[in-house]
Amino acid sequence: MAMRAAILRHIRLPARAQTLAGPRSREWSLPGSSASRSMSSHGDDHLTKEEVVERVLAVVKSFPKVDPATVSPDVHFQNDLGLDSLDNVEIVMALEEEFKLEIPDLEADKIDSCRLAIEYIYNHPMAG
Repeated sequence: MAMRAAILRHIRLPARAQTLAGPRSREWSLPGSSASRSMSSHGDDHLTKEEVVERVLAVVKSFPKVDPATVSPDVHFQNDLGLDSLDNVEIVMALEEEFKLEIPDLEADKIDSCRLAIEYIYNHPMAG
């Protein structure tokens, strides 16, 4: 712990925070730099529900073992599409890649339908 504190004392960079339009947004910049970055946990760049639905359905429809005509927001991967548990894992991995996020194994095991995938991704603050 003492070593960590000693290292941090030497590498600290002061940053100044300024309040922007909302209580959950901040801007930071390094001293002597004109570059700044806006940080927000749920800014304007958050995906709409319609965007999430469209992209989730596109991922599922592109899966080789799936007939695209059978895919809807309410479809269950195993019961309706006849996929097995390995296929389910592959679809979740494709969703992680599509939305550039990592779904923990405990959560990924629960995602067995388009509806659950849509809800999880829409509510995930880092989905992009």
